[in-house]
Amino acid sequence: MEYRVAKFEKVSLRQFASDFITCIGGTEEAAAKLYGNVVLPVRATAGSAGYDIISPVDITLYPGEGIKVPTGLRIKMQPGWMLLILPKSGLGTKFRLQLDNTTGLIDSDYYGSDNEGHIQVSITNDSRSGKVVQIPAGKAFVQAVLVPHGITEDDAAEGKRKGGFGSTGV
Repeated sequence: MEYRVAKFEKVSLRQFASDFITCIGGTEEAAAKLYGNVVLPVRATAGSAGYDIISPVDITLYPGEGIKVPTGLRIKMQPGWMLLILPKSGLGTKFRLQLDNTTGLIDSDYYGSDNEGHIQVSITNDSRSGKVVQIPAGKAFVQAVLVPHGITEDDAAEGKRKGGFGSTGV
């Protein structure tokens, strides 16, 4: 059974530019040009579980190098669902391209956070054979999978999210 529980959206140009400058460097003008490269994720086939996330920027990573990529995306999900960010298997097996946090987890309340719920992905080229990873703008570099989750019967969480990447503790 398929559940329609979420919708991808672009973050505002202002938010994308701010995160682009922080993550990549450059100017607001450069960010504005790249904002047009932001594409809402789609599944490659009707049987695919993952939605391909497209890089809005050209990425070149030498062995040991990493980058945080502002995707320009956010996702509005129903409560009880989360989004997992996973590497594309081809990039992982050919180049050992890895997510810095092994698996990205986007909570349903991230959408309303201070940064508009902007999904940013930290990746590293962990190649041990000297391979350089090149991902042109417009190519899928990670995939996103929607997953239901439960909570314990005695759960009493009341906190309010403010951001991402460690905003709830570490």
